[in-house]
Amino acid sequence: MTLDITVARTFRVCRMRIRALADQLGTTPQAIRFYEAHGFLPLPQRGENRYRDYREADVERLRLLLGLRQLDLPLEQAAGLASMCAAGRCDEVSAELRAALAEKRIEVQRRMTELRYLDERLAHLQGGLAAGESPRPLITLGKEN
Repeated sequence: MTLDITVARTFRVCRMRIRALADQLGTTPQAIRFYEAHGFLPLPQRGENRYRDYREADVERLRLLLGLRQLDLPLEQAAGLASMCAAGRCDEVSAELRAALAEKRIEVQRRMTELRYLDERLAHLQGGLAAGESPRPLITLGKEN
């Protein structure tokens, strides 16, 4: 997956309703409303009919926010980075993102190690139970040596 952090410099009103925006970006209207209600996205302009009118800038900002969330960045951090880029500070976003990705990769490696250990414990327990052993002595606390 490629994450493009650039934002278009010319913005126009798309007259896109929330359902169309959600469908285009693979999210839900409820998620978009949540982001707006909690200040992670600015409230969009509204037309005379009171429907939300999303501009290209709104679409790009949400696209970036969702892409950053798919990288497992915390919502607050993803929203902050998307806001910075929307404000024309994508170069700063790139620098912050490099540091955040390095930290995230360390965290992923740690989690993978924990999951491999968990899988070994589960396999040991599964094998013992399949052999007719009682689960009590098979289930231990901490790391076995």
